[in-house]
Amino acid sequence: MRVFALSDIHSDHEHNRRWVAELSHSDYRADLLILAGDVADSLSRLGWTLAQFAQRFAHVLYVPGNHDLWVHRERTVSNSLEKYQQVCAVVVEAGASLQAWQRDGLSVVPLLGWYDYSFGEPSAELRQVWMDFHACRWPPGWSESHVAAHFANLNALPATPATGKVISFSHFLPRIDVMPSYIPAAKRMLYPVLGSWQLDSQLRQLGSTLHVYGHSHVNQRIDIDGVTYINNAFGYPSETRITAKQLLCIHTL
Repeated sequence: MRVFALSDIHSDHEHNRRWVAELSHSDYRADLLILAGDVADSLSRLGWTLAQFAQRFAHVLYVPGNHDLWVHRERTVSNSLEKYQQVCAVVVEAGASLQAWQRDGLSVVPLLGWYDYSFGEPSAELRQVWMDFHACRWPPGWSESHVAAHFANLNALPATPATGKVISFSHFLPRIDVMPSYIPAAKRMLYPVLGSWQLDSQLRQLGSTLHVYGHSHVNQRIDIDGVTYINNAFGYPSETRITAKQLLCIHTL
């Protein structure tokens, strides 16, 4: 069995949906896919995309990204917490999973999260242009730190690290130093909304030695303090330099 990683498929775009639809129905029948968030902000397209992957892979493990919790186009959803509950139902119906998976000494563990400004405070400009601030809604009085803490508290963490190989995955970045040094200064304005250091603490509590993340749309593989961090984002159709339009095998069992 092989373990593949992919994030940020954004199947709201027709080009990306076509790529999903054209994936082989036979090449991955015994394999596991880690899908690290930002599948679609539409529940119907989220369900379609997860079902397409579930028809091709033996196991599809998923965590929601920020786009998946947008509610500005969902008339029947009051806030993004309610959207999360609907996402959970869609995942099960599509044949995918939000739960940890274990077999033959391998554990693959999803980590929910959000950004909590531990990577820096957002500028006034970022607050204006970052779509989450307009497309997500949270309960009255909730800040981004409340959101991050809520999802972090949903993660089931063991008292002691698991034995065997542990692969963890999240949509959001677990640490800011996974970002490449070549990122221009103007783009670093986005760093406050990329993730949370708490995710790194949690994955290390799990005993993870390989962590898959998404969100940044900047493909990367880097080793830091005993953990290999991998981002294999599909990205928007126009993003051809910083993303890869392909599945990535990260482990073979």
